[in-house]
Amino acid sequence: MNMNDLKNSKAPVSTVTINKNEFDKPTGNIYEAISITAKRAVQINSEIKKELLEKLEEFATYSDSLEEVFENKEQIEVSKFYEKLPKPHALAVEEWLNDKIYHRNTEKDQ
Repeated sequence: MNMNDLKNSKAPVSTVTINKNEFDKPTGNIYEAISITAKRAVQINSEIKKELLEKLEEFATYSDSLEEVFENKEQIEVSKFYEKLPKPHALAVEEWLNDKIYHRNTEKDQ
């Protein structure tokens, strides 16, 4: 998932009610569906965090003086962009409902 995917995502920024029957339809088990989307949300969160830290690292200044604090407008804009993004769980739910998450039950495959 890259920045363009995040910009073009149609995931809601606020809380939305989802039809339970639609949500657990691929697995037939609401708990399994929640578990799969939760794992995907953790993956998305780590990808976003990694990307954000890489971008903020570009603005890092290393100085010995604590009094020197610089406000970097580009750094502030990057931070604001990431704050306005849909939350990782909303992105994962959107992917789940659009059948973009591959999953399989290894117990059923045996």
